[in-house]
Amino acid sequence: MKRVGVSIKPGDARARDLALKLRDWLSGRGFEALPDRTLAEALGEDACLPLEALAERADLMVVLGGDGTLLHVGRRFVGRRAPLLGVNLGRLGFLTGAPADAMFEAVETALAGRARLVSYFCLQAEAWRDGERLSGGVAINDVVLQRNRHPRMIEYEMSIAGEFVFRVRADGLVLATPAGSTAYALSAGGAIVHPGLDAISVAPVCPHTLSNRPIVVPASEVIELRLTEVPAPAALNLDGQMCQDLRQDDRILVRKGPTVTLAYMPDRSYYAVLRGKLHWTGRDHGGAC
Repeated sequence: MKRVGVSIKPGDARARDLALKLRDWLSGRGFEALPDRTLAEALGEDACLPLEALAERADLMVVLGGDGTLLHVGRRFVGRRAPLLGVNLGRLGFLTGAPADAMFEAVETALAGRARLVSYFCLQAEAWRDGERLSGGVAINDVVLQRNRHPRMIEYEMSIAGEFVFRVRADGLVLATPAGSTAYALSAGGAIVHPGLDAISVAPVCPHTLSNRPIVVPASEVIELRLTEVPAPAALNLDGQMCQDLRQDDRILVRKGPTVTLAYMPDRSYYAVLRGKLHWTGRDHGGAC
């Protein structure tokens, strides 16, 4: 590895200062630091690369911020060879694995090829209207159908692999990858899905029918949603960042997409992350209750 891309959360002075230190640290060790637009603007510099170009050139991409920043950057690295290393400057940080005070250690580990690389599959979503494709994109965490800015519920129906599953009135629906099962889907009552499973979490948001519960389905199946009653424009968003207005009879197709690779310290434990981030209690070594 010789070329390291660096991106930061926009407007975050702490991220900017850490990125400056990281650039000097990389330069002193013979690595080329490649800033993206957010970092160049924060430093008042002109030389930078768009994220799409960094995805082609960088051997490692370091992102300083929270999970939202990592998702924004990561969507450009879906299907690319370069792993992303997230330095957590946010709150929970399920995806950003390195704390700020361990940044140099984590980067050094990744550059030496000793990092634990975890590939997460993404979701590919398309919105259709009257047989024409409105938009499409990938989501690392989740594809969300929502009622948007109006207060009334929307009604939609869901089919999986061509088979009708349910019709429900609700505030929306979250389709989450295992990586995204600890995000919006979790707050909607969905299950935590281990990243080793090839599955999609389906979590209705505030369904009017109380028996309509979250389910987990195989990621190999194509999920189709159709809006059957929409009092005002609804919306489709991918990782909370890409939005498409929707109206009655619009369809959404969601299928398993390509992967994105994240770099972690080799001793990272998924269950320890859950215990720490979700404040689970209990003893580590199986003592009596």
